[in-house]
Amino acid sequence: MAKVYESITELVGRTPLLEVVNYEKEHGLEAKLLVKLEYYNPNQSVKDRIALSMIEEAEKSGKLKPGYTIIEATSGNTGIGLAAIAAAKGYKFRVYIQDNVSKERFQVLKAFGAEVIKLSENPVVMETLESTGGDFVAAVKKLKEVILAEETDVFFTDQLTNPANPGAHEATTGPEIWEDTEGKVDILVANVGTGGTVSGTGKYLKAKNPDIKVVAIQPGPKSLPSEADPNPEDITGVHPFDGIPSERIPKTMDVNIYDEKFEVETFEAYQAAREVAKSDGILIGTSSGAAIYAATQVAKRPENKGKTIVAILPDTGLRYLTTNLFNVE
Repeated sequence: MAKVYESITELVGRTPLLEVVNYEKEHGLEAKLLVKLEYYNPNQSVKDRIALSMIEEAEKSGKLKPGYTIIEATSGNTGIGLAAIAAAKGYKFRVYIQDNVSKERFQVLKAFGAEVIKLSENPVVMETLESTGGDFVAAVKKLKEVILAEETDVFFTDQLTNPANPGAHEATTGPEIWEDTEGKVDILVANVGTGGTVSGTGKYLKAKNPDIKVVAIQPGPKSLPSEADPNPEDITGVHPFDGIPSERIPKTMDVNIYDEKFEVETFEAYQAAREVAKSDGILIGTSSGAAIYAATQVAKRPENKGKTIVAILPDTGLRYLTTNLFNVE
């Protein structure tokens, strides 16, 4: 019998694992490098998982009711996932988005009918960022407090504190990797933004096999603002979690889950994303390039010969066509 779906909510998850065999050969890797292609989600990113999870958990608890407006602050992909699922379920959606994300993100959000507000246009956010020295976690917390105090019939998903964020990955991403590899996975490599992906996936996999190593990625120093370079090209959606005050780490990040911190610079992420597009025909974004780069370096270590490494690739390169990622001759 034919299978016909009735909502995009039914299409989230079950993304494929691909061994990048040509890339492995080009780099002389003796470990198996598998990439989880999250752009196979209906809105082309890993954030579809948490968008669905946060909305449906809120519906079950009664925090989100028909007629409500869903609200989030994001660097892009979470907002897109929420906008699409909100549209499918009949909710309005408002997003406060970081100014420096790609033009494609703004266009996609508006296409789904979202109300889009740049963070720089909100005085509460800007005042908090200035008073805290750029603490995004504090800025979102203050924004949420003000919105909930002033408005009714709204639900702020708050991906930085919502347990449905890592919960989505513990319930879906981790089991998918375990099942598709038949339990033959040695190392997980994942970026840290809110920390939900690495925390939830890592928790599930370590529960199945405590010997699995988790490598968590954060930006390198050249990819972070400094006095010498206050506005560097960053890795969109990837944020520091090590070496910063604990209050600046999202509650969705389990700092005890990872075995190794790995720093990647933006130019290294660009290089890996460009290489794998040409070697294996997968078009990925900057954060995915960071995961590929980190996994490659880990695979080159002698002790990892013959092991299976899984790298989670968060999104599609189609969201970066107007950025410097693919703006090359």
